Amino acid sequence: MIDSYPTKVSDDQARRAVRFAEIRNHSVEICEPLEIEDYVVQPIVDVSPPKWHLGHTTWFFETFILVPSDPNYEVFDAHYNFVFNSYYETAGARVIRTDRGNLSRPSVSDIYKYRKYVDEKMQDFLQGDLMDESIGSLLELGLNHEQQHQELLLADIKYILGHNPLFPVYKKEISEQIEIEIGTGMIGFSAGIYEIGFAGEGFCFDNELGRHKAYLNDFEISNRLVANGEYLEFMAAKGYSDFRHWHAEGWDWVRQNKAKSPLYWHFVDGKWMQYTLNGLQEINPDEPLCHINFFEASAYASWKGKRLPTEAEWEVASGHFDWGRRWEWTNSAYLPYPGFKKEAGAVGEYNGKFMVNQTVLRGASVATPKGHSRNTYRNFFPTDLKWQFTGIRLAK
Repeated sequence: MIDSYPTKVSDDQARRAVRFAEIRNHSVEICEPLEIEDYVVQPIVDVSPPKWHLGHTTWFFETFILVPSDPNYEVFDAHYNFVFNSYYETAGARVIRTDRGNLSRPSVSDIYKYRKYVDEKMQDFLQGDLMDESIGSLLELGLNHEQQHQELLLADIKYILGHNPLFPVYKKEISEQIEIEIGTGMIGFSAGIYEIGFAGEGFCFDNELGRHKAYLNDFEISNRLVANGEYLEFMAAKGYSDFRHWHAEGWDWVRQNKAKSPLYWHFVDGKWMQYTLNGLQEINPDEPLCHINFFEASAYASWKGKRLPTEAEWEVASGHFDWGRRWEWTNSAYLPYPGFKKEAGAVGEYNGKFMVNQTVLRGASVATPKGHSRNTYRNFFPTDLKWQFTGIRLAK
């Protein structure tokens, strides 16, 4: 673990050092319940091994802060740039994503040594004379990048353990299930011009910038998420067998994958069960639905005679309902806001290069780290993926 209380430094340096330590330590805490074998598994291309997440987030600070800013810094291992670069073409060649699970080396212990080495160098850097305000925004990006991977870590760990036939418990002291009040409340908004996008102080990603006006027609949005019991009704009504409610691509996905239920749902001895981070449990009909993709969300909305909200509608309405338990699918393609510009260098590859063939999710989830959510946050995923903690809020 990282020492959290530097000495003989300014208040700003101390705050940065403490925050850096807290966020970096949280990644280690997420992995503490794992067995050593769990660190290496990559069951599908979208799920990275936990040890890769630990190495990649460390590589970010080494590559983008220490190497260019500290002339005395010595790289821990020159091969790690190839191993832990994710998608940054500017940073050089890398292991292709599908092969991350083939990396038995570096070992888990080597990666923890790497983290310790970089963390100690970063603490020295943050408390030294080389750290200045010009690096502050890059540091903040790195910390938020780590928090993104903490959420991915939990989702990936759940997929790894949830596809183990023993359905092992990840951690008894964690809960992803929260009951919701069942009702049919819809909140109405009049047509007009509204503003969306990030404004004010604090951190945001570049894809949130460019606050702008958006004209919205009259719309209504639900004051709650769709519950498990309601989705069970869709399944019982043969929703997965009725092409009328599905996009053409979604219907192809259903047939190709023989889809019948959300991810982690299993019909056992006449009852629907679901795998959770607490192990296999009977489905609670009053808990918010989780782990569905855009195709399923859209089909359910169609079956109910409603639709998914656009991201502009969701943001405008977000102050009028509770959010943050599930990432909520919207009906908006992930596109740049007016005036969006990519930053120079590798940082410019962070978001802009993914603004095609992706759909926006809004809100946060039970896996989102504390302090890493805001109503302007624009998450995005392909339409067929559902291993994240995703849910549905209806609109009309």
